[in-house]
Amino acid sequence: MDLERAKFNMVEQQIRPWNVLNPQVLETMTTVPREKFVPQEYRHMAFADMNIPIGDGQVMMQPKVEARLLQALEPKSNDIILEVGTGTGHVAALLAHQGEHVMTVEIRPEFVSLAKENLFQNNTDNVEVIHGDGAVGWQSDIEFDCIFISGSVIELTDAYRELLAIGGRLVAIVGEEPVMSAILVERSGKAAWKTTYLFETHLPPLDNIPQPDRFVF
Repeated sequence: MDLERAKFNMVEQQIRPWNVLNPQVLETMTTVPREKFVPQEYRHMAFADMNIPIGDGQVMMQPKVEARLLQALEPKSNDIILEVGTGTGHVAALLAHQGEHVMTVEIRPEFVSLAKENLFQNNTDNVEVIHGDGAVGWQSDIEFDCIFISGSVIELTDAYRELLAIGGRLVAIVGEEPVMSAILVERSGKAAWKTTYLFETHLPPLDNIPQPDRFVF
C-alpha cells in the first residue's frame, strides 16, 4: 500500500467533501497513523470510507465521521479530554495529538490491552487508558474541556453533561437504528447547555447503555 497516496485520497476524497476544512483537523488525520490502529486483517482497508470491524461487534468509525466530530469538538492544546469507548485507541490518539491529556474508558479488557499497546507503539504518552464502564457517565472529580463518546447512545444522560467544564464541548452519536444523529453539546453556564445536531450516521452502541422506558400495549 502506498500510505502517502492512501492518506491523500482519504483527505481529498472523503474528509474535505464532508466540509472538514479545519487545518488542524486535516493535519491530525494525516499525521496520526490510522493504519497502525486497524486490525491486521483489515489493514489494507485502513483508509477506506467504511466502518472497520475491530471485533466483538465493534468498529472503527469512518475517517470522515472521526474528522467531522473532531472538527466540531475543537480540542485545544491545553484541554483535558474524556473519551468513552476506547476501541483500538485511534480516536484517543487523534485527541491526544490536539489536546493536553486524554482519559479514555473502555469496558472490554482485551481492548484496554490492545489500545495501550497501540498507543505505546505510536509513542503517545498523554493518554490514560482505564478499564471501566462509562455507559451512563463517569465518576470523576475532573471537569473535562472535551468529551468524545465513541459508541452510540440512545439518549445522552445528564451525567455526561455534568462532567463538562463551563465552556466545554461534547460530541456523541444518539438514537437507534435506523436513525442516529451526531450532536455537539456546549456548556455555557452552571445549568446551561446548547445542543446542535450535526449530521446523520450510525454506530454500534456502547455496552450497558440504559434503555428508555417504552409503552407496552
